[in-house]
Amino acid sequence: MSTTTPKQTLNRLTFIVAVQWMGATLGLPLLPLFLENRGGTPTIVGYIMAAFSIAGLASQFLTGRYADKHGRRPIMIIGLVVYGLASMTYLFPVNAPWFIITRIFQGVSAGAIEVASMSAVSALFDETERGSAISRIIAAQLGGMAFGPVAGALVSVRALGWAFFASGVVSLLAATQTFRTNLGDKAYDPSPLPKLRWSQQLIGAFIAAAGTGVLIGVYETCWSLLMKTHHATTLDIRLSWTFFCLPWVLLSGFGGWLADNANRRVVGTLGLVNGAAFLALYPHIHNPHMMVIFGAFESIGASLSVPSISSLMSEGSEHREMSRRQGLNATANTGALALSAAVSGYFFSINESFPFTIGAVVSGALALSTIWWWRNVKGNISTKKVSL
Repeated sequence: MSTTTPKQTLNRLTFIVAVQWMGATLGLPLLPLFLENRGGTPTIVGYIMAAFSIAGLASQFLTGRYADKHGRRPIMIIGLVVYGLASMTYLFPVNAPWFIITRIFQGVSAGAIEVASMSAVSALFDETERGSAISRIIAAQLGGMAFGPVAGALVSVRALGWAFFASGVVSLLAATQTFRTNLGDKAYDPSPLPKLRWSQQLIGAFIAAAGTGVLIGVYETCWSLLMKTHHATTLDIRLSWTFFCLPWVLLSGFGGWLADNANRRVVGTLGLVNGAAFLALYPHIHNPHMMVIFGAFESIGASLSVPSISSLMSEGSEHREMSRRQGLNATANTGALALSAAVSGYFFSINESFPFTIGAVVSGALALSTIWWWRNVKGNISTKKVSL
């Protein structure tokens, strides 16, 4: 039986998402070495790392459809349980290729948790408060990503399996709390799901998500390589990740306030253009310490714009439509990320500036196209001040 208020649910989801993302990223600095020690070649390691995103891409819309039909709680519980059990398999004494299965299950379950949590917030909070609530979930993701690699750096390669096992235990404990958490589900409706109502507003939000995915894909493949060519130390690379995430966490509340009170079209488009501009700039900054600082400034624009884009994506959706919208939004983002990451390495091998320049042009074009898609969309929701 669900007993939580919307704000209590938001607090629980914030904690669950932060822990899940911290667990997902704590091993990333050492995971390739861990897999190499298990006999993985560079090609096999690449396949294993990519399996996470590919699995999420293949499952996120189906997850959203199931959540609209049967409720978010089953999706959230199954996602946490599967993620927890999959994380524990890093202790198995098997060769590297077997961990492709682990990463697939982690990718599917992580996507399910994201879809369920974001659509739950959309269902529980009115549109005048939704931006602030969404910003809390996004801040939880970035907070976990900020501290996960740092915590993982304190763990040796030999102990990495136990670190993942511990994160799996926490995930299973979080699943037990979800049984009594209100995720905005209503009584089961056996009737067919209503069709998704496509609009320029919704298409623009998906394009914005894809533009963000292009940026992330370039960074995922080429950021560490670029910093290394600019003589960055391992510590510099780790700090760049943390320094990008921390301003996002600190300013997420203001980003949510903008989504609820400012013109979301303007805020969202400016944030996307800001990201494209910084992406084009990085190859020309040859001081690794300045790259870290510029990354923190780029994060400010992202933190202020993402809640506005998410608010536009969910606005006007019916109760049994929200999860599919969120699933499609995640699919657009993950698909663009995977494609961008796949081609960026090839472009980097030609010239270190190519992936950043090409990514900036593509993401910038997608950003500017939102001006047309959102031209008839009401930018402001309300001037009401919200405190969460």
